[in-house]
Amino acid sequence: MLKLPELLADYGAYHRDPRNRLTHYFGVPAIVYAVLIPAALQTLTISDFTVSLDRIIVALFVLFYMILDLRLGVALAVLLTLLAWMAELTTQLGGSACLGVAGIVFVIGWVLQLFGHHLEGNRPALLTNLFQIVVAPIYLAAELAFAMGLRAGLRARVERQR
Repeated sequence: MLKLPELLADYGAYHRDPRNRLTHYFGVPAIVYAVLIPAALQTLTISDFTVSLDRIIVALFVLFYMILDLRLGVALAVLLTLLAWMAELTTQLGGSACLGVAGIVFVIGWVLQLFGHHLEGNRPALLTNLFQIVVAPIYLAAELAFAMGLRAGLRARVERQR
């Protein structure tokens, strides 16, 4: 069973420099938004009910995050819903234009993250474990909560894992 303190400690080992974390606060949402754009172009219809793929992806990730931690999951539900809404708005530009936006934002997001890792002098966590891509949003949400003085118990459990 996945345990949030272990996941956060493992991911955090690659993100100790605050400059690196800062680049991730912009890079991770940019990448998520970019991935949701082409997903918003795809729909699934089951018995007169049509839903876009971006909404299915967001629902699955929110469910996963809520299983790990309800409060952080709710915060991520808000953020991911906003990113999906922005992605759906972006699709109104038309197929080629919105895919161009997605490509540019995707590259910018990764450049930001790689720059952060360059500043830290540490390689990205996903090179060790690809699952770290999924951990990034909840790690950033937890770090933001910690910086705001929230979730002291979770923070202590993460620190014991390090």
